[in-house]
Amino acid sequence: MQFTRNKILGVVGVLSLVLYFVSVWWSIEPDPIKPVSAQTDNAKKIIGYSTTSSLILTMEALLDKPGGWLSNDVMPPSLMMDNMPAFEFGALEQVRDLALIMRKEFSRSQSQSTADNDLLAAHSKLNIENTSWLVPSAEGEYREAVKLLKLYRAKISDPNNNNAQFYARADNLNEWLKEVQKRLGSMSQRLSASVGQERLNTDLAGDSSARQSTPGASSSEIKTSWWKIDDVFYESRGSAWALLNFMRAIEVDFADVLEKKNAEVSLRQIIRELEATQQTVWSPIVLNGNGFGLVANHSLVMANYISRANAAVIDLTNLISQG
Repeated sequence: MQFTRNKILGVVGVLSLVLYFVSVWWSIEPDPIKPVSAQTDNAKKIIGYSTTSSLILTMEALLDKPGGWLSNDVMPPSLMMDNMPAFEFGALEQVRDLALIMRKEFSRSQSQSTADNDLLAAHSKLNIENTSWLVPSAEGEYREAVKLLKLYRAKISDPNNNNAQFYARADNLNEWLKEVQKRLGSMSQRLSASVGQERLNTDLAGDSSARQSTPGASSSEIKTSWWKIDDVFYESRGSAWALLNFMRAIEVDFADVLEKKNAEVSLRQIIRELEATQQTVWSPIVLNGNGFGLVANHSLVMANYISRANAAVIDLTNLISQG
């Protein structure tokens, strides 16, 4: 009886060790994606190829990394993992934002023009719940979205096909940058809340006649639960990873717009700040030191890079908006 019990404990121990090492392997984050470009037969750059390819490669990297798509897994070890699923969700949010802007802005010449059918269907499939594991599964829908994006890319790469376009204009780029500002601002606030702080209510600031539906407190205490600190950190890290991929692609497709506005350096500054968010995390856990204490606060370090990137995005938006 004692021998059987020891044997069972030994098997459980070995299995636990194997699952641990598998979870470590599956927690390896994908590397940032380098931009790709293509040319027509007469050596003319295909506008939109780099941005569309970056969107495709970003989703493929999430789906094909070690362990695949983990957010909807219901079996160990991924069931007990939360950092990589948080990373996936952060990246997915950026993918959804870009797909939306491609459908609404980049592929349309004016407000009265129709949306591209492939982009419309792709955006719809990308919006399925990231934790869906039954029919349809999240990864199944995302792979279908990738196929649709490849169809759109093939259409804009064909000089004889006028049914699909990618318009690299300043106003279109600004629409996407506005979405980026909102996303980065939210990330920065959530990361800063790791230590807790009292924030004044500025919802109606700047307009003395502004009103809101229900009364709000003049100030509130904002603090991220210690249980969610690492999730917020890795969600922000994943979001910054995807945004870095897209910014590098935008630099290729909107090169003429950026040159005309003398905004190339501003975009490179954004890329540099986003690259800093992808530095190796040497600590086995996300530390949450307080203020200038002895222990580091990884969330505040990440918030610093995100805030600097957001400030650079605002500067870039202002430059592009100028005539």
